[in-house]
Amino acid sequence: MHWTQDIRAADTRIRPYIQRTPILETTGFGLDYPISLKLEHMQHTGSFKARGAFNTLLGGSVPDAGLVAASGGNHGAAVAYAAKRLGMRARVYVPEMAGPAKIALIRACGADLKVVPGAYANALEQAQAYEQQTGAMQVHAYDAAATVIGQGTCFAEWDAQGLEADTLLIAVGGGGLIAGAMAWYGNSKKIVAVEPETSSALNAALAAGAPVDVEVSGVAANALGARRIGSICYGLAQDQSDTVTSRTVSDEAITDAQNKLWQERRLLVEPAGATALAALTSGAYQPAPDERVAVLLCGGNIAHDPLEAPHVPS
Repeated sequence: MHWTQDIRAADTRIRPYIQRTPILETTGFGLDYPISLKLEHMQHTGSFKARGAFNTLLGGSVPDAGLVAASGGNHGAAVAYAAKRLGMRARVYVPEMAGPAKIALIRACGADLKVVPGAYANALEQAQAYEQQTGAMQVHAYDAAATVIGQGTCFAEWDAQGLEADTLLIAVGGGGLIAGAMAWYGNSKKIVAVEPETSSALNAALAAGAPVDVEVSGVAANALGARRIGSICYGLAQDQSDTVTSRTVSDEAITDAQNKLWQERRLLVEPAGATALAALTSGAYQPAPDERVAVLLCGGNIAHDPLEAPHVPS
């Protein structure tokens, strides 16, 4: 793969369809050093996923049967949104654990939505069956080159905005986002993969020497709850083992970081969006003196819409 070249081409391809999300240079959160935040939770549909979705849809020929995707929530919303913008049909499978807010978001974006029992892996099984039955184009949430390349545009954009950090902290589920970072940077920056202790597919794969299945649970499971790390992500992490490191954080650390973002900067993110910061606020990752650190806030689709009108019985 010519990752850097492909990411630059993707950045040009999807630019008319995505937001250039802001960065925030800030102090606080109980840390004694400044950090740079990339506010990717302000992307269309509330997560970075729109980048990979648009790159996939714009980069190939979509069959008459349309598109199909499996998602924990954010990817499904992004595929639904991109398909609607581009005039394509999409079916999206999500597990019940995606939660009502993400399910409502996908439905609002116009996809043919199917909610299935279980976790992301169960939704993926049904999406793959639908693909085989109909010939629909599968838009994988994380383990496809077009998806990884699309997510890599986030880091090309961040560089263009003047990123000077030595180290990036990135939350990991199936690995599409951090694979995009590794594809863009190679070994030029230190990358810290941050996972919940209860959903840690990359950490388990690195320990086992190969991707393995893990149990999935916890506050961030509907976004970071991949049962097995993507092969592209694992391969890049192996190739870049000198500059890629892994940390896990507890649910309590994640919700504490989520609360700090809201209380100190009025940044409202879902648990997955606070997971990378949690590695710093909990001490799971401690930067060296003078190490410049940046954190990506990846998602803002919290479990309950804070502005949704409450139901008043008649």
